Amino acid sequence: MFNTENDKFRRYTAFINRYSTYLLFLLYCSISVLFIKLQNRETLDAIRTGAIEFSSFLSEKVTDIGEIFNVQNENERLLAVNATLLSKIMKQDAEIADEKSRYKLVADTTINASRFIIAKVVGRKFSDRENMLIINVGNERGIKQNMTVFTPSGLVGRVVFVSEHYSKVMPLIHHEFKVIVESDKSNSMGILSWSGGREDIAEVEHIPISTSLKINERMLTSDFSTFSVRGIPVGRVISMKPDKLFYRVEVQLAVDYSTLSYVLIAPLKAEHEKTGLLKTSSVPSNENEIQ
Repeated sequence: MFNTENDKFRRYTAFINRYSTYLLFLLYCSISVLFIKLQNRETLDAIRTGAIEFSSFLSEKVTDIGEIFNVQNENERLLAVNATLLSKIMKQDAEIADEKSRYKLVADTTINASRFIIAKVVGRKFSDRENMLIINVGNERGIKQNMTVFTPSGLVGRVVFVSEHYSKVMPLIHHEFKVIVESDKSNSMGILSWSGGREDIAEVEHIPISTSLKINERMLTSDFSTFSVRGIPVGRVISMKPDKLFYRVEVQLAVDYSTLSYVLIAPLKAEHEKTGLLKTSSVPSNENEIQ
């Protein structure tokens, strides 16, 4: 039996020795196939892992982009809502400011506003010499040319053109505007006009150097005016410079045109007879005309 086992071992040994080259080749092929399989699995796993990570990355970015667009759309919607609310607030603020200005005008105890027509300043032409105002009343409210426009603070101007719903007002700060004024204490009288420049300063001409006019006296519209009612404040004397015969008087105007919103319009001054006499010649053409 022992010999039999030895014979088998010798046969195996001889077989291995004879085919050792082929056996080694098969072993190497098997190992190569195993390595290839293992390498492919790792590659596939790596590709699969990379694909999962890339897919997650893309999904995250797509989500972020979607959120960005959603946020942008929401911001645009909120901006539109805010713009609408701001417009409403601004409109309400303007209406409140207008109502306050109107109430201040009506509630002023120095005048009886119910005797006059109330109008709002809705337009203005800015110029260094030819300022103009537009008010929101016209023919339908009985407005006529040469009506006096004023506020409780003082004289604003006079109506020079009237349409159905609006009127044009020549303010005191216009180079063609003139009005006869007198002081409230000394009764010194002169013609007030505006030569351009500052909106708060005007001049009074033809006040003789013999007058007792003093600095800080108020100047009011005179009854000699051809359009204005008497006693409307115009301004206050701030300087007096003597010339040969007259003072050059500067007046700080009573009305602040930069904040003007509501005004009053006085009824037309009905003095056609006096106005006509002022326009006629001062000397009769012949003696027969003297009665």
